[in-house]
Amino acid sequence: MISGIHSALSGLTAIQKKIESNANNVANVNTDGYKKTRVTLHEQEPQGIQAVVQQIQTPGPIVYEQTSEGETLVEQSNVELSEELPNMMLSRRFFQANLKTVQIQDEMLGSLLDIKS
Repeated sequence: MISGIHSALSGLTAIQKKIESNANNVANVNTDGYKKTRVTLHEQEPQGIQAVVQQIQTPGPIVYEQTSEGETLVEQSNVELSEELPNMMLSRRFFQANLKTVQIQDEMLGSLLDIKS
């Protein structure tokens, strides 16, 4: 029963990293030259999930901007809000599912202790 709680807590930690990555990407959507990050989840032995953060090096759109030296080409952020917002909604649901697992495991453990005493 404790292993179920550890698995769910591992999932919560991994999903938290995904949410932090999405939030950081959204915060930097207008930062010139910013490269977005992606979190991939990998199975961890004997149980659990490991979050691996990778920076995506795809170039952002290049536009002309007026600077003190005249017009220059500037690379914008490669973050797409149309990707980030759905990912944040999915991460929220994944977080809720793992949290519910912890709650159910806690209730089961409480019931077991009540029966034993």
